[in-house]
Amino acid sequence: MKILIVDDEADIREILQFNLENEGFAVEVTDSAEKALQMLSAPFQLILLDVMMGGMSGFKMADALRKMGNQTPIIFLTAKDTENDLLTGFSLGGDDYISKPFSIKEVIVRIKSVLRRTETEKQKNELIFDTLIINLDAKTAAVDDVLLDLTKTEFNILALLSANEGRTFSRSEILNRAWTETAIVLDRTVDVHIARLRKKLGKYGELIENRSGYGYWFKS
Repeated sequence: MKILIVDDEADIREILQFNLENEGFAVEVTDSAEKALQMLSAPFQLILLDVMMGGMSGFKMADALRKMGNQTPIIFLTAKDTENDLLTGFSLGGDDYISKPFSIKEVIVRIKSVLRRTETEKQKNELIFDTLIINLDAKTAAVDDVLLDLTKTEFNILALLSANEGRTFSRSEILNRAWTETAIVLDRTVDVHIARLRKKLGKYGELIENRSGYGYWFKS
């Protein structure tokens, strides 16, 4: 787990980094929101973000991240703990809010709690079959960390079958649930799309099986 600490107070950065690294986290630090935004081209599992800093505030940085589509969990650190500040932090997509001065033990507990919660949410939205990972929210599929170039219909078929592992779907059911176009399509079209999908899945193509007379199912 990799954590980014953004705080303009050097002593706080050092204390947090020392203790979090002792807990087994990989930690990077910076003293400004502007620098932090440049560092986020690399993935982090969590951001500890000071609210009141010179230049861009923590709230403005959080707002910028969410508008960019970055959903990295954020825990705000701040000396301001009024109700309005709390509401502002959460409305900007913050996951937790810790007031200064704080206990290191409390920070660690809150970090682990946020990470557990976000990991659980992530798992609900991901289907994992060895190195095949299907993300139902992002509508992507990857094999060995390489994204597959699937059409919308191909992804819909894959999501439908894999999310209902072991259930057989007739061609008509697949047409009704995976196709978004209004044009009339034939049952044979399902076979063509699944053949293409299997090819793109490579070694995982065999997970989609045809049951003669019934349809298709996903068998891991």
